[in-house]
Amino acid sequence: MYSIRLTDHLDDALTRIVPIGAPGPLSHPDGTLGAEIAALADPDQPAGAVQILPRPLTTPAKVLLVHVGAGDEAGWRAAGAAAARALDGDEQAQFHLGAAASADSVRGVAEGLWLGGYRYRDGREEPRTAGAALVVDDPSAYGESLTSAEVAARATWLARDLTNAPPSLKNPDWVAEEVSGAAAKRPGLEVRVRAGDELARFGGLRAVGGGSRFRPCLVEMVWNPPGATTHVVLVGKGITFDSGGISIKTRDGMKLMKIDMAGAAAVAAATLAAADLGLPVRVTTLLPLAENAVSGAAYRPGDVITHYDGTTSESTNSDAEGRLVLADALAYAAAELAPDVLIDLATLTGAAKVALGSSIAPLYGDSDELTAALLTAGRAAGEEMWRMPLHGDYRELLRSDVADRHSSPTHGGGMAALFLRDFTGPLAGRWAHIDMAATCWSETSELELTRGATGWGVRTLIRYLSAVSA
Repeated sequence: MYSIRLTDHLDDALTRIVPIGAPGPLSHPDGTLGAEIAALADPDQPAGAVQILPRPLTTPAKVLLVHVGAGDEAGWRAAGAAAARALDGDEQAQFHLGAAASADSVRGVAEGLWLGGYRYRDGREEPRTAGAALVVDDPSAYGESLTSAEVAARATWLARDLTNAPPSLKNPDWVAEEVSGAAAKRPGLEVRVRAGDELARFGGLRAVGGGSRFRPCLVEMVWNPPGATTHVVLVGKGITFDSGGISIKTRDGMKLMKIDMAGAAAVAAATLAAADLGLPVRVTTLLPLAENAVSGAAYRPGDVITHYDGTTSESTNSDAEGRLVLADALAYAAAELAPDVLIDLATLTGAAKVALGSSIAPLYGDSDELTAALLTAGRAAGEEMWRMPLHGDYRELLRSDVADRHSSPTHGGGMAALFLRDFTGPLAGRWAHIDMAATCWSETSELELTRGATGWGVRTLIRYLSAVSA
């Protein structure tokens, strides 16, 4: 746990964090310290840059100068994360906002401190106790900002923990138990787990999970507070390990495939956050969970699969498994749940990184209103997306001679998204697909990301659900 508290005064903590680039005075009105900071600070540094001012014979003994860039919420978030990484062990510090304090700066810096201080824990390690007091003029004015930051950070931590968990621990039942256990602590959240015969109509999920000794399952979470007038359904791809199946991956392509359930982790964590915040919006979240393994029972290229809606898909590549499990969940949502909005998150294609790199996620959808709302939410959260085309003429490339469609054409852009749209039925105009394959993992610690799973999508969904319920 990385602790943060609000206070209206500076005490004698040994480390002080001073934002550079923010409006107002640089520091506590200590003339000597202010002069030292002014002499060292380089105002041209980018957001998140850190300069260290050691003062071993005085108090504070160390000053961290963290740059906030343009001073927007993203700049404050980057500064908070950089400060968290710069603190040693259980070091206690004060982050002096002074005249720069605002709802956005407090939320940004607190979120950054928590996210930058994240470390994956396997349950045997002691939590970190380092922390920072945020020094502002009136702490009572920023309680809501701090609560929003903490809920978002905790939800992101959970998504990171679930995604970082090794495949020796993580299987569909384990994920279902973790999510169910977290939901049980939130009054008003209901969870149902389907497995075995209850998945009879979920042909894609059963096919993909059929080669593993771990059974597939479908988790359905429901947050339905009194007075909710909008119903949002979230679907997250939950492949707990992806070997590629009979269309087996290379060693390099397989070694990180514990992350192929990052979409499920993100939508589950965002739903828990909606309950924590008491958002007045109905949320139903579906996690189709399976392990794509190699065995004599594994599904094959050429198999024809019958989905929840009764339509069929020819599997032409068992490493294109994510769209098959998502198809069942989307078809179930369209047929049974009557949502106003349907959104899916998935680590779906390598093409996502080829198209947009590792920092921007492709966004697909026919609704200008929905895609614009998601882009706005992502921008506020610091999770960038780019809207991609759903080109109708490419639908012909999905044609199969033996089924209603086939799963993995080799030509055309956005084919996975077009495949998924087939299963949204009357919801096609209220559906969006986000491909987070490239953004769910980071090889480096920078800005608010720490090396490993990023928890990408959680904060975007929280912002989106908050806006819908406003």
